[in-house]
Amino acid sequence: MSARPELSGPGHLVPDPVVDHRDLAREMGVFTTSPLVGPGLPLWQPAGAVVRRELERLAEDVALAGGCEPVYTPVLGKRSLFERSGHWAKFAGDMFPPLDDGSDDPLVLRPANCPHHAQLYAAEPRSHRDLPVRYHELGAMFRAERSGVLSGLSRVRQINLDDTHVFCRPDQVAHEVRAALGAVLEVLGVLGLELHHVRLSRRDDSDRWLGDPAPWAEAEHQLREALDVAGLAWADGPGEAAFYGPKLDVQVRDARGHEETLATVQLDLNRPERFDLGYTAADGSRQRVVMIHRGTVGSMERMVAFLLEQHGGRLPVWLAPVQVCLLPVGDVPHDDAARALRRHGARVRVETEGSLGNRVRLARGRRDALLAVLGAREAAVGVLAVSDPATGGRGALPAEELGRRVMAASSGRLARVPLDDRP
Repeated sequence: MSARPELSGPGHLVPDPVVDHRDLAREMGVFTTSPLVGPGLPLWQPAGAVVRRELERLAEDVALAGGCEPVYTPVLGKRSLFERSGHWAKFAGDMFPPLDDGSDDPLVLRPANCPHHAQLYAAEPRSHRDLPVRYHELGAMFRAERSGVLSGLSRVRQINLDDTHVFCRPDQVAHEVRAALGAVLEVLGVLGLELHHVRLSRRDDSDRWLGDPAPWAEAEHQLREALDVAGLAWADGPGEAAFYGPKLDVQVRDARGHEETLATVQLDLNRPERFDLGYTAADGSRQRVVMIHRGTVGSMERMVAFLLEQHGGRLPVWLAPVQVCLLPVGDVPHDDAARALRRHGARVRVETEGSLGNRVRLARGRRDALLAVLGAREAAVGVLAVSDPATGGRGALPAEELGRRVMAASSGRLARVPLDDRP
């Protein structure tokens, strides 16, 4: 949802220019950086923490509804863990150097949490009846990005990723892939984003892939079948696979019209073999488990940057850092109104210093979702004069009623709050 277009000449619509997420974040107080902390390591300010927390809750709600179990794992692991997983051979250039702890097997900041989840799965014997097992974690991982490519929230050195790993039998793969795609589409719908297409990212004829071509071909066939059953538009992407297996990349258009991957579903042909992950089949034999990587919201950093630009900073009300900016006029008492709004869970900011016009400009610059003016006239009849800068909507509502509507919009993850004066 880009900024509203303006008329430019007879019959021509020209979209407003896209504002860089770094400029929006500065105006809204989303994040800051510090030379003492280092580049590519954003510090989330209170406004940004609100947006990130709401996205994390969305990711967790969708994961739990899909039968995933929350887990926590450390951000460190021995170098041998990543040697065994294949990351050290294929990804070492993007990893931070090992920590010098004096051992022959030093600790490394993880570039991904899938090796840790593989160890969780391996911690106990599994029967075919136990599968699928789905682990969900919103965990930090680290990439040794060069200083020249770092950019705000879109390219960072610590990534906080909504990540789920599914361990299942081969006959469960199709169902799990379709379920993962369904979860992604649900999240896109909540965020007001439109699917452009799904890219089937597979291996090419180069030698940079782990494993033999035959299992890859079977895995690519399974993903293609899942796409056909789901009825989704898709495009072929030879050479775009992960080094350990093919994947489905969910593609959307950003505010500039460029194609971007917001979520993935990946079949892993590497980790189950390398970590000897299996289960006991119905006939008593030991079989290899299938590992599926899936994400819905994806990286918190990239998603926040994407949404800021997509909405020009005017986020859906459930995501807005400030849902109601209360603007008292003169000496009109406002504590009761603020308490009524907060009692319903609304995120409220009270602005009292300076002229009303200047306070309105500040609130608009921060992209506060709703402006609520409380003057003598409003106080006399027990209402707030409420306006929505994103839509131009206006209404006169009691603070209690406004609080109820904001709560309903938040709990339903709605884009806007209706402002007509009817309850």
